[in-house]
Amino acid sequence: METVLSGIRSTGHLHLGNYFGALRNFVKIQNTYNCYFFIADLHSLTTHPHPEDFHRSVRTILAEYIAAGLDPESSTLFVQSDVPEVSELYVLLNMLAYKGELERTTSFKDKVRLAKAKARNKAVNEISYDDHDDEGININAGLLTYPVLMAADILIHRANYVPVGKDQEQHLEYARVLARRFNNMYGEEIFPEPKAFNFGNELIKVPGLDGSGKMGKSEGNGIYLYDDEKTITKKVMRALTDSGPTEPNSPMPEYINNLFTLMNLVSDPSTVEFFKEKYNDCSIRYGDMKKQLAADICKVTLPIREKIDAVYNDTDYLRKVTQMGRDKARESASATLSLAKKAVGFKVF
Repeated sequence: METVLSGIRSTGHLHLGNYFGALRNFVKIQNTYNCYFFIADLHSLTTHPHPEDFHRSVRTILAEYIAAGLDPESSTLFVQSDVPEVSELYVLLNMLAYKGELERTTSFKDKVRLAKAKARNKAVNEISYDDHDDEGININAGLLTYPVLMAADILIHRANYVPVGKDQEQHLEYARVLARRFNNMYGEEIFPEPKAFNFGNELIKVPGLDGSGKMGKSEGNGIYLYDDEKTITKKVMRALTDSGPTEPNSPMPEYINNLFTLMNLVSDPSTVEFFKEKYNDCSIRYGDMKKQLAADICKVTLPIREKIDAVYNDTDYLRKVTQMGRDKARESASATLSLAKKAVGFKVF
């Protein structure tokens, strides 16, 4: 079987964007592909989490992976830091990555911009000031080389496909660049060039509730799989709207279109069509639409929430899952690393 790989950073709970953009589709393919799904705890170190929060977040994501339907017997579920071969390949790939191209990546520029915005708002608890630029903002090397570590995650298992959202396409392209660069430099086809796995549809970008952009953990605009009914309803009811269209068939502002995008994901087609008709004839009541949207989101997430608690509190089961995932992932990673080190010139016995 061809190999599919994906990971999610261990920073807080998973949200609807993670579920519809990734998890729901992971469940569909886990029995038909050789799947590796991991918790990217090394990536989360760029924000310097407290050790207790760091551990709790890894456990949270693992429990939510399983509660959402991922089966440790069907796919390899593992914690990134449990596979040291990833870090070793990361070192090798860093020697092929250039400072200028890393500085031009969208993710690095966005993280720098976000860090500066947080600093201006005095969010000092989220940013270290030990080493800083002239504005007192931590821009660590991990942020700069983030795409290289992501490439190592992908290439260490010689993945053929990586399910990505639109915002991650650039990172996947960089993984292809490094695979090609390594193969050309050392004259061996060690790494396949990974492709996007989009499940036959356009890549899904789940919008946030703040009127623009995507739903994300750092943006604070998401609905989480662990949110209760009251929290979900409150968040949806506060979503940005306006007084409604004044002319029939008016173009939708982005923030209104975002609500319909969410409704398309969780509601019956007839429900979506009903509110579109109301919008087009200028009779829409956004309060009614939001109540319906919140109720439909709850139908999707509340059953998952119940499972999350059960899995999270079963320490023995989670230990078994991580050990099994570690062993399977290291077997794959060790084989790849041996080939890479031999190509570079290291002695491998």
